[in-house]
Amino acid sequence: MTQEQFENVVRSICNEVADMLVEKNKSYGNSALDPIHCFFKGDSATSIRVRIDDKLSRIMRGKEFQGDDTIKDLLGYLVLLRIATMKDEIELPF
Repeated sequence: MTQEQFENVVRSICNEVADMLVEKNKSYGNSALDPIHCFFKGDSATSIRVRIDDKLSRIMRGKEFQGDDTIKDLLGYLVLLRIATMKDEIELPF
């Protein structure tokens, strides 16, 4: 793989994850970063870490729900965790 091919693949995957996060945010609202706290009372970063644990468990056990892309979901949650942990630095409104 050439450097240019590598860069194209990386950008393609990152764009795919970004598109997924934007679409899920439209569908579910900002539930990962601004939860309604119906049951879980912790902060958003902790909640996201729990979801990451669930995804890692699926990967480790080889149990993926049909139609899911656990790796892509995991990448998305890692991006959300990054946003949640830096929200004070970038002054996000949640």
